[in-house]
Amino acid sequence: MNKNLLREKASRIQLLLTDCDGVLTNASVYYGEMGETLKKFNLRDGMAVERLRRFAGTDTGIISGENSASLHQRAEKLRINELHGGIKDKAALLSSILERYHILPENVAYIGDDHNDLGIMQLVGLSACPADALPAVKQQVDLICRAKGGEGCFREFAEIIIEARAHNSQAFSVSRGVTLSNGRIIDKDQPCYIIAEIGINHNGSLDIAKQLIDEAVAAKACAVKFQKRTPEICVPKDQWEVMRDTPWGRMTYIDYKRKTEFGFDEYSVIDQYCKEKGIDWFVSPWDTASVDFMEQFDTVIYKLASASLTDFELIKRILFTGKPLMLSTGMSTMQEIEDAVALIRSYDEEYPFFIAHSTSAYPCKLEELNLRMIPVLSRKFPGVPIGYSGHETGLSTTVTAVSLGATFVERHFTLDRAMWGSDHAASVEPQGFQRLVRDIRDVELAMGDGIKKVYESELGPMKRLRVNINPGQTESKKDGVIA
Repeated sequence: MNKNLLREKASRIQLLLTDCDGVLTNASVYYGEMGETLKKFNLRDGMAVERLRRFAGTDTGIISGENSASLHQRAEKLRINELHGGIKDKAALLSSILERYHILPENVAYIGDDHNDLGIMQLVGLSACPADALPAVKQQVDLICRAKGGEGCFREFAEIIIEARAHNSQAFSVSRGVTLSNGRIIDKDQPCYIIAEIGINHNGSLDIAKQLIDEAVAAKACAVKFQKRTPEICVPKDQWEVMRDTPWGRMTYIDYKRKTEFGFDEYSVIDQYCKEKGIDWFVSPWDTASVDFMEQFDTVIYKLASASLTDFELIKRILFTGKPLMLSTGMSTMQEIEDAVALIRSYDEEYPFFIAHSTSAYPCKLEELNLRMIPVLSRKFPGVPIGYSGHETGLSTTVTAVSLGATFVERHFTLDRAMWGSDHAASVEPQGFQRLVRDIRDVELAMGDGIKKVYESELGPMKRLRVNINPGQTESKKDGVIA
């Protein structure tokens, strides 16, 4: 296979599966004092597992016809969760692995050396074998490693994947950020873009909406966000006539949804009011008609709600506007996120968009926030600003999201969490939002530049407290105490 094609295939790999005997080991068998079967693994191959995880975002799995105790111990040490021992039909196992990882066969690589590896090799996107593999295997694979089994062939193959994924990321590795129409930039080297999501917490009242905008300005938020729906499109027909208790009395569900939606007059006031107050505003449109409606106003971006991540018709309509697009990823698999990103890039490789990690529970449990997804998404989509849309109670977790690299954060915003409505309980009140903005700015200031230095404020204490140690002297005495 030519080098360019090999690099192209390797750049797509998100999971590297490997045989054990003949790849990670040289197929030799050793016996312990108790007569147990032992295997000799190559340390360089173990390092490759960590390098794949760290530098390529690629996981490793082992599929072996053997099922020795030493194999399980090795997998545990290397933190390999995808371990399958005693497998006779490796190809049959692949579909369940793909389903768990939400990936395609082209995103999987396999390295093996024997006849029982041929079936799965035909199904994956990239295959390789060690230098001493069977002739039939060598005839089928994309790459024959220079190293033999147990002598570093896995590491050799892994480094090819690492290099290819790094090369593929270069086009997006230098973050261009997202520049809004007002010149504000959302990027990792910029102050966090803080969004107060009003959503439908205005309860259909323009006065409440203006109060919320005032409080967001007082808290020094960067933007307020609303939601826009066409009730006749978004409310299922069988729900229209269902009776609901509302602040306006008992009414049908469709009438209730109509009452909480703002029209042209209300959004005209909001548009002018936000401009007067100097705060950005935008919406989450839930249907294409709402996008058409919102194009009457000069909002800075569009937000795609988590529930709409798979609505390609809606995404395409937003892309047609040319405005930056924020994708929220709650209730979504990684494959669904990748599909939405692929759609955007197929429309325009340089289309301005950013991704918000989110969990769609209101309020969300702490153990389901999964904030480690922020750096995971940053590695997976280099160059794309990654942020956080939170629905938890409390503020510290959102501040933590910023310390993990979130370039923007969004929290639901309300005047009073006890107000009537579905989103108020998972919202932040004005005083809390002020603390949130303050703490985020404090964290940004405290993060520094990562360059170790001695600050002027340390010079005085250094002169008073530091003891010069002569060459060869291991202890120094100060004030009668061994320092």
